[in-house]
Amino acid sequence: MTILDRFKAMDYGPAPESRGEADQWLAARDLAKTLFIDGEWRAAKSGARFTTVEPATGAALAEISEASSGDVDDAVKAARKALSAWRKKSGYERARVLYAIGRGMQRHARLFAVLESLDNGKPIRESRDIDVPLAIRHFIHHAGWAQTLDRDFPGFEPAGVVGQIIPWNFPLLMLAWKIAPALATGCTVVLKPAEFTPLTAVLFAEICARAGVPKGVVNIVQGGPEAGEAIVNHPDIDKIAFTGSSEVGKIIRRATAGTGKKISLELGGKSAFIVFEDADLDSAVEGLVDGIWFNQGQVCCAGSRLLVQESVAERFIGKVKARMSHLRLGDPLDKNTDIGPLIAPSQLARVTGLVAEGARQGAECWQPASDLPQGGYYHLPTLATGVAPSNILAQEEVFGPVLAAMSFRTADEAVALANNTRYGLAASIWSETINRALETAPKLKAGVVWINGTNMFDAACGFGGYRESGFGREGGREGLIEYLARAKTKGEYRRIEIPAAKAGESEDGLIDRTPKLFIGGKQVRPDGNYALPVTTPKGRLLGEVGAGNRKDIRNAVAAARASKWGSATGYNRMQVLYFMAENLAARADEFAARLAALTGESAKKARAEVEAGIECLFAAGGLADKYEGRVHQPPMRAVTLALHEPAGVVGIVAPDEAPLLALLSMLGPALAMGNSVVLVPSERYPLIATDLYQVIETSDLPAGSVNIVTGGSAELAEVLAKHDDLDGLWCVGDRALCTTVERESAGNLKRVWTNAGHAVDWSDAARLADDFLRRAVEVKNVWVPYGD
Repeated sequence: MTILDRFKAMDYGPAPESRGEADQWLAARDLAKTLFIDGEWRAAKSGARFTTVEPATGAALAEISEASSGDVDDAVKAARKALSAWRKKSGYERARVLYAIGRGMQRHARLFAVLESLDNGKPIRESRDIDVPLAIRHFIHHAGWAQTLDRDFPGFEPAGVVGQIIPWNFPLLMLAWKIAPALATGCTVVLKPAEFTPLTAVLFAEICARAGVPKGVVNIVQGGPEAGEAIVNHPDIDKIAFTGSSEVGKIIRRATAGTGKKISLELGGKSAFIVFEDADLDSAVEGLVDGIWFNQGQVCCAGSRLLVQESVAERFIGKVKARMSHLRLGDPLDKNTDIGPLIAPSQLARVTGLVAEGARQGAECWQPASDLPQGGYYHLPTLATGVAPSNILAQEEVFGPVLAAMSFRTADEAVALANNTRYGLAASIWSETINRALETAPKLKAGVVWINGTNMFDAACGFGGYRESGFGREGGREGLIEYLARAKTKGEYRRIEIPAAKAGESEDGLIDRTPKLFIGGKQVRPDGNYALPVTTPKGRLLGEVGAGNRKDIRNAVAAARASKWGSATGYNRMQVLYFMAENLAARADEFAARLAALTGESAKKARAEVEAGIECLFAAGGLADKYEGRVHQPPMRAVTLALHEPAGVVGIVAPDEAPLLALLSMLGPALAMGNSVVLVPSERYPLIATDLYQVIETSDLPAGSVNIVTGGSAELAEVLAKHDDLDGLWCVGDRALCTTVERESAGNLKRVWTNAGHAVDWSDAARLADDFLRRAVEVKNVWVPYGD
């Protein structure tokens, strides 16, 4: 037998990680008191407990306190009490605490890793080499942010008391993603770990106590749905941060509507793994193993849809099957294990059911000839070929070791297949032609794109998705802003009532036309053929406008979607907005006279509003090619391009107050960033918007870039909120309208901003421009590795 034969015949021997320290840690604690509230360990008020189980064997690990709404209330009170002192601490003082937490975690890194693998079932290599080091990195990284907040985020303050709910697939890492930026920004925290995986959160709370975290700053409540619901609905929580399923994310969006709570949602995904014919196929296979079988596929950004170019598809699938045959299922504490158990019997049943349904719908499901370990919740890695784009395995998030494979012929077809999902979390592109990869990345509707790699993460680089994968970001500068807020302006939004038109009375005694709607670059009649009166403050008729309805909104959204404005360069958008401002300036006297007649304001005040609106347009144009992304340098051989992309089709519901200035303050930034717009102008003063038709028509804006639908603000705003092809919605109105918009937007989890019924200071141009520019973009992080 040759040396090569001996090498090929070698099998893996056992390489177990000791669990002795973890078992001693479990035995030494009173786990009936695992609620960490106001710096103390408590039992649940009800005395309730739940059992956490080892997925590899099904054996019980511990009995854990189960928080009720009363326990959550105590935790929120503790966080509220601690907030004032914590936010007043200097950035340096908070940085020292964050650094102490990170160092404490480093000293106990091995214990964290073993507990994580016992409680979650993930292989020890993953928890030891990925999860724990990255969790530590987040705390040390955010220690630096704590000291630079005043410089980098002027005018912002801590969001307040934050309620955080994390999943079971990355218990410690998700905890770090949530708590580190919250503490850095001066927020206090009430965090609920998943009931399947409570143990590392208990150890983390011990680290906090040793690291000098003040009492009440970090509160951890173990529990199930009751505790989670109590956090979401608690009136004294200022922000909700949730990671979990899209279905629960929608429930949270509806539950928080009208409460004024800031929310960020990191939800499900169905990520595409695209292999072009010029890819290094062997490297792509290894990347695919990491992309879909990492953590048993229980990863929101798992590359669960393989898209491989037709010319190499057969060869690549053969390589994938060969590699799958060598994947090792087994004890997660064995360092040679590739795939551990799923988290629970319910998850195993779900994955098994979805595979069966996928096969029933025509997929051919292949599994390697491997033996399943005895006991535990194991599922063989599964490759589904012959998958139609509509197959359940290509559309639904399986959250297990299941890969759906499809082929494509051209790059355009690959992009179409990749975007054929309601999710938009991540994607992976494999090609040795960097030009092709960088050309493809911006076309994918995904918040994170990895080139020739997968599952790369870092605290300095944002992570989060588009569409039903949620909104907001974790990590990086864009993740930090999620825990900051502007000070609320004083006063409530004031809706201006429309006086009844006096019969037979009109300004100048002449009404010769009714402005139509403006859709797709044309003036069109409203679908319902109804008109609404527009009067002076004294009730004299100034004119009439079309009463838009649901069908008009549908047509406007379709026109906006077809617009080519998003493909224009920033320089081109700058020139168009400058031209628009120039055309408005040429008619400034006319617009000022219109404003004065509509609002009853003095000619001087009306002229000042017009001039301020022109300045807003000019400022937005000037930033069209300057409000750019960033380049991050994570601690690996890669750069991350944080690209600013248009949010897409954005609906704007403008207020009655400052009707022209408010409209232009929102419209300018939206257009500057390449969004197309469906605008509902002030219901009380719509003529100021219809007068803009000629300005738009003569400013070289492509058809469909701006669509204006006049009518009842409340009715049309609700239609926009429910429209599933709208990507974003900005609405200014009273509290009832804002509540409706936020609640009804949950259908496709569009990005919504409202004034929550508060007054808006439209004179603060610099702040408004910064805020609306930030809302007008999605940040896509494209990872580009380099070197051999």
